Amino acid sequence: MDRPIQKKKWTAGRITLIIGGVAFAYLIVHLLFIRDTRSRMYVDPKELSIVKVQLDKFQEFIPVDGIVYPKNTVYIDAVQGGVVEEVFVEDGALLKKGDPILKLSNPNMELSFMETETRIVEAINNLQNSKIDLERNKIFRQQEIVDLQYQIDQTTKNFQRTEKLYADSLISTKEFEDSKRDYEFSMKQLTISLKLQRLDSLSTLDQERQIQQSIRRMYDNMGLLHKNLELLYIKAPVDGKLSSFNVEIGQTKSQGEHLGQVDLQDGFKLQANIDERYVSRVTRGQEAELDFNGTTYRLAVHKIYTGVSGGSFPVDLLFTGDAPDNIKRGQTIQLRLELSRPADAIIIKRGGFFQTTGGNWIYVVDPSGRFALKRKIRLGSQNTYFYEVLEGLREGEQVIVSSYDPFGDKEKLIFR
Repeated sequence: MDRPIQKKKWTAGRITLIIGGVAFAYLIVHLLFIRDTRSRMYVDPKELSIVKVQLDKFQEFIPVDGIVYPKNTVYIDAVQGGVVEEVFVEDGALLKKGDPILKLSNPNMELSFMETETRIVEAINNLQNSKIDLERNKIFRQQEIVDLQYQIDQTTKNFQRTEKLYADSLISTKEFEDSKRDYEFSMKQLTISLKLQRLDSLSTLDQERQIQQSIRRMYDNMGLLHKNLELLYIKAPVDGKLSSFNVEIGQTKSQGEHLGQVDLQDGFKLQANIDERYVSRVTRGQEAELDFNGTTYRLAVHKIYTGVSGGSFPVDLLFTGDAPDNIKRGQTIQLRLELSRPADAIIIKRGGFFQTTGGNWIYVVDPSGRFALKRKIRLGSQNTYFYEVLEGLREGEQVIVSSYDPFGDKEKLIFR
């Protein structure tokens, strides 16, 4: 007897169809929601510079080149112009104050000096003669007074005798009156002469004072002439070492022309040019340090020059403690100018990535070590070796700091 055959519910075709549908649905979901759509690039990690993010002491500083100069320098200029006649020392000589360096010859100046000196001597002689004339007038006035006093003495005695004779009625009234008139005239003449002598004396004193002052000024002028003539001999203004001195016999040097300088042997300073971006962050007393022959030396900013030229401004730095023994004038030494004090901070090593990202993002290595992803960060200060990280990274994470030029704008780097 025939039996009805029941159809299988889960046939192989149906199962295959369901599996295919599920797979297709998963593919759609994967493509739309699960798949990593970020741009990617395969790289060799051996060609990358990968460093660890650190929590350590950070200090902001900038490297600058300092040129060694003497701490104090005195310049030598030609106060009077002339032709170099003699050179007594060479560049680099150790000098004592007053040592002759060179002699200039200026015939026009010497001739003018002789003419002026002659005029001054003549003027002094004339003033001396005027002074002698005043003394002579004083003596003449004194002699005049003496003569008057002698006459008055005679007139007085004659009047006294006449007065007695007149009292005894031995002479006439006319003789008595004549004698009295002569006596009174002589006394009035003496009074006038004494007043004139007093006035002449005051005038003479004033004239003598003026003459003496004029003579003194003329001698001072003559002294200045001699001093100016002596300026043709260039001498060391202080003890020190002669430098920047390049003078040959026969050269013509103008008035005010720079001839050289004397470097005092009291130490050195460093002069550095600093980028104008830091003009508001550099102050007097700011510290710096340099490494020289395995030893670190400390310095401080001593002077800040206000002029900005070529995008930088110069500063002078002095050693605050010991200074290197074997540095020389003109030597260039790199030093570190400190812009902040050491403080704890998240830091990463400097690298070529900064040129591409500007410090706004960085590739962070996944903990699995198989790839690196782009991440936004914010950097703060920097020094020669490190960047300060303000946001976006944690201590212990690893980042790529080498150049990003080959990566373009890829968001994911896969290590192979």
